[in-house]
Amino acid sequence: MASPRTDLSAFAVGLAARLPGTWTSEYQRYAQYADQLPRTVKLWDNGHVDYIVSQYVLTHDAVLHGPADQQLYVADRPRYPHQFVVAPLTPASTHIKPHHFAGVAEPNGITVPKDPARAAAEVTRRVLPRYEQALHTVLDNAVHQPEPPHRPAPPQVDQVLTLTLYGDGALGAPYESVPVEARMTLYAHGFQYHPHQAAFLLPTAYGNTRRALVVHGVVQQLTAKGIGVNLRHSAPTINAALPPTSPKTAPSTSRTR
Repeated sequence: MASPRTDLSAFAVGLAARLPGTWTSEYQRYAQYADQLPRTVKLWDNGHVDYIVSQYVLTHDAVLHGPADQQLYVADRPRYPHQFVVAPLTPASTHIKPHHFAGVAEPNGITVPKDPARAAAEVTRRVLPRYEQALHTVLDNAVHQPEPPHRPAPPQVDQVLTLTLYGDGALGAPYESVPVEARMTLYAHGFQYHPHQAAFLLPTAYGNTRRALVVHGVVQQLTAKGIGVNLRHSAPTINAALPPTSPKTAPSTSRTR
């Protein structure tokens, strides 16, 4: 546990008085580590300030409330009695949702000297511009994208080609299951029709890389025509899982004695 300092409250008041605009300070003491979490979970920092609040029981902190709902977190810097840490807090508005922060760089906090005037100069120069820009971006996201950008479900299609990866490494589809409009596309990409298997199959000599490129090309062309494409593995069978019987050990035909 970090040793509590007695000058944090006065420092926070002095810092608030010297920041641009109107700022007020709200000081809070804590009896146990869990009590500080409601504030620290709002920390808008992924650097050393976040590390401090996650690793130390700070026993107290302060929040500065400023213009346009800006909030700054102020806390001790353990083992550095001549410094404090100051970091932005995320906006508290109920219409701000997690997806509004996607792609927005953390404004992050800094260490400052315990002199309020010097600390205010550092915060004004190094923290507030980043904080204001990030806050503006998040609020703008909330206005233009109030709901998460969930991906829409695919459109329903009347025809679907299901390519099957068989247990022997062959990739293809039974002839009768291939839509008529898809057959020339398969031919054009190297699939061959095997009459004795009644299936379109891709030569196994293509290898994994070439086969992946072929499937990609087929998918692009068929989906552009409104034909869905699935890729599946064939269901394993009991017989396929059994090792082949050696002719030398094959059981002889039963005889009547």
